[in-house]
Amino acid sequence: MTREPGGAGRIVRVAGPLVQAEGLGGTAMNDLVALGEAGLPGEVVAIRDTVVTVQAYEYTGGLAPGMPARPLGRPLTAALGPGLLGGIFDGLLRPLSTTGAWLEPRPADAGPPAPVERDFVPLAAEGGGAAPGDVLGEIHDAGPVRVRIMTPPGCSGRIEYLAGAGRYAEDAVVATVAGTDVRITTRWPVRRPRPVRSRLDSSRALHTGQRVIDLLFPVALGSTVAVPGGFGTGKTVLLQQIAKWCDADVIVYVGCGERGNEMADVIDDFSALTDPRTGGRLADRTVIVANTSNMPMMAREASVHTGVTVAEYFRDMGLDVVVIADSTSRWAEALREFASRTGALPAEEGYPAGLASAIAAFYERAAAVTTLGGREGSVTVIGAVSPPGGDMAEPVTAHTQRFVRCLWTLDRDLAYARHYPAVSWAESFSRDAEVLGGRTATADDPERPVRRARVAELLAEADRLADLVDLLGITALPDRERVSVLGGRLVREGLLQQSALSERDAYSSPEKTAALADAVLAVVARCHELAGAGVPASRIEEVDFSPVLRAREEAGPHDAPLVRTLCDTMLARLEELR
Repeated sequence: MTREPGGAGRIVRVAGPLVQAEGLGGTAMNDLVALGEAGLPGEVVAIRDTVVTVQAYEYTGGLAPGMPARPLGRPLTAALGPGLLGGIFDGLLRPLSTTGAWLEPRPADAGPPAPVERDFVPLAAEGGGAAPGDVLGEIHDAGPVRVRIMTPPGCSGRIEYLAGAGRYAEDAVVATVAGTDVRITTRWPVRRPRPVRSRLDSSRALHTGQRVIDLLFPVALGSTVAVPGGFGTGKTVLLQQIAKWCDADVIVYVGCGERGNEMADVIDDFSALTDPRTGGRLADRTVIVANTSNMPMMAREASVHTGVTVAEYFRDMGLDVVVIADSTSRWAEALREFASRTGALPAEEGYPAGLASAIAAFYERAAAVTTLGGREGSVTVIGAVSPPGGDMAEPVTAHTQRFVRCLWTLDRDLAYARHYPAVSWAESFSRDAEVLGGRTATADDPERPVRRARVAELLAEADRLADLVDLLGITALPDRERVSVLGGRLVREGLLQQSALSERDAYSSPEKTAALADAVLAVVARCHELAGAGVPASRIEEVDFSPVLRAREEAGPHDAPLVRTLCDTMLARLEELR
C-alpha cells in the first residue's frame, strides 16, 4: 500500500490546479505528492520522461516554479475508524468541522486535528490465531453502531499482542497479528475495492419508506439505483427522505458538486432528526462527505470513491450500508474537466472516452457479500443524475442506465402538478422486483407481487385512456373505461402521492403501504362491480372518495388498522349506490 518514496523534486510549471514537477524518482501513477512549502496534496496523473504532472486537490494560489514537490509513495487513502460516524468530511475524508475556510491550506500528510480516545473492548485472545476479517475487538463509544476492529486483508497468523479493555487514542496499536500492527484507525486506497469472500444474490429488500418505490420499483440490499431528473423535480428531497427513513444500518451521504446551501440544509436536517431505530440523532449513524460546487474539482472527483470506501469499511463489519451520491452528473463533469486539462481525447459532449468505464466501476462496488470474516453485509448505491435541460439521452444518463438495476425517473409534469415523489411509473423500472417477489422474499407478505402487478395495470390503463380523455372528454368513454380513469386517479392521489413535510405520511411502513394499496384496489374493484351492475359511471364519479384519499394522511406511519377501517367506510358508501 505504501512504498518508500523517492527524493524531493521541484515544481517547474503551475497552470491553475495542474502542476508539473521534475526530480520525483520512483513515482507511480496516482501517487500522492505534497506540493510547495505548505505540502498541498496532489495526485500524479501523467508521467513523461522526467516530468511528472500532478493534479492538485487544493487551491494552488501561491505555488511557483522552484518550490519543492515531495512524493509520498502511496495513492490517495482514507482514514477509516470510529470517528467517521456523525462526522462531516471533504472529498478526501478530512474533517470539515475542525477547519476554518476550505481555502485554508491543509498538508497532504496531515494527521488528525486532535487526539481522540476510544473505549476498546477485546473480543479475541492473545496467543490465538486470526484470519483476515476476524474481529479482534470493538469500540463501544462510537455511537449507535459498534465499530469492530478486524484483522486487515492479507494478514493472518498468531495474535502476538492484544490490548486490554480501556481507552486508547484512535491511532493506537491495539493488536499485533503475525508481526502486523493493527490500529483502531486503518487506511485504505479509495480507488481500490476492499476484498470480500464472495458476492451474494440478495433477496432482501431495502425498505425506503416511500410507497411508490417500495411497491412498484423496489431495490434489493446490495443493488444499484439511478435517480435521473431535471431541475426542480425533487431529486434532493427524495434522496434525503430515503436517507432519513430507509432501514440501512449506516448512511453515507455524498454531496458531490451540489450547492452549498443544499448541503447546509442536509446537515441541519440530519442533526435535528430523531433516529426511529435508536431514539438518538440520525446523524450519529451517518457519514456526510460534503464536496460542494465551490470546492476543488479534483476533490469532487475523488469524493464518490471516498464515500464507497467508507461504506465498504462498515460493510465488512456485517452491516447494511447505503451510499447516496448527489449527484453523479457533477462528478462526471469533474472527469470531463480533468480530461480536458490533461489533453485526453474527448468523446460525446466533451466527456472522456472512458466515461462509461468510470461509471461502471463506481456502481460495481455495490454488492451484497460474504465478508472475509464470514459475515453478511451489503453496500447499496443510489446515485442522482442531473441531465442538462432534462435530456435523458445525454451521455451520463444514458451510460448510467446501462449499469444500474433500478431506475427511478423523476417526471417534470408530475413535479409541476405537485405530485411528490415525482417518480414516473411509465419510465422507471426495477430489475430487482422479480427477485424480491419470489416465494422466499414474500413469505411475510405473499400478496406483494399480485398487488404490485394490479397497481401497475391500473396506472397503465389510466395512462392509455388519458389521451382519449383530452381529445374527446370523459363523457365520450364507456362506463367501464370511465371507472378505469377514476381508478388511476385514486391510485395516484390515495397511494403513490406522499408528503415529505407530513409527520404522519413522510414515512410509510410496509404494513401501511400494503394496507393503502389493498384499500385502493378494493375500492376500484367495487366501482367496476357497480358499473357492471348497471350503475352509471356519472353516479360513481359523484361519490365522495375522501375516506380512501385521506387515509394516507390520517393514518400514522404504522397504522394499517385505521387504513382498513377507512376502506370499509368507503366500501359501505359505494354499496349505497346499488
